[in-house]
Amino acid sequence: MGEVYRTYDSGAGKVTALQGISVELAKGSFTAVMGPSGSGKSTFLHCAAGLDRPSSGEVWLGGTSLSGMSENRLTRLRRERVGFVFQAYNLLSALTVQDNITMPLRLNGTAVDRGWAEQVVFQVGMADRLHHRPAELSGGQQQRVAIARALITRPDLVLADEPTGALDSRAGAQVLSLLRDTVAALGQTVLVVTHDPVAASYAQRVLFLADGRLVDSLDAPTPAAVAERMSRLGER
Repeated sequence: MGEVYRTYDSGAGKVTALQGISVELAKGSFTAVMGPSGSGKSTFLHCAAGLDRPSSGEVWLGGTSLSGMSENRLTRLRRERVGFVFQAYNLLSALTVQDNITMPLRLNGTAVDRGWAEQVVFQVGMADRLHHRPAELSGGQQQRVAIARALITRPDLVLADEPTGALDSRAGAQVLSLLRDTVAALGQTVLVVTHDPVAASYAQRVLFLADGRLVDSLDAPTPAAVAERMSRLGER
């Protein structure tokens, strides 16, 4: 992402959600994004995923520039090369765990690579729940299924938007450990948007946004260090 600006028209005039954001996510890295309400976190994630188009600047996914892509090409790129994990899981209640996980492949018209599917299911610890339905699972288990679904297409990037927001602290810690482990075990690249310093501390690096700008970063974060940086942003 290079020199990305995103402005919106509102009733009070133009609002600049992102101001000159330039950042590179290394392959196989785990990055968290934090910032006060209105700092541009959601817009950052949407631009990174190709869900929103920058007003200026350029977004790259691997070696592919998203600039100038048609909506149809962007939709296909997101389905094939970006995995999404949401706070609300977004599983289909009528489908089994196995069918929820492989749904992106069916949407793409792609055959299931059984070896990869087994590896993903093993990685998220749901091999003994494949024939259950979401209502039969705990919240933490449902989020594990959602992570497996995000991984099944071997995406360039997994984006997680407040992935532990609906979970208790124990289940949230398990999900965050799982995301960290997928980076190490599968070489996956993960970007998490969170408001929680503890959640951010599972990442290798934390990026801090304020007023649409990238204002700070922290490597090898701890919850205390993340909270201290966030408190500084609140004083700006």
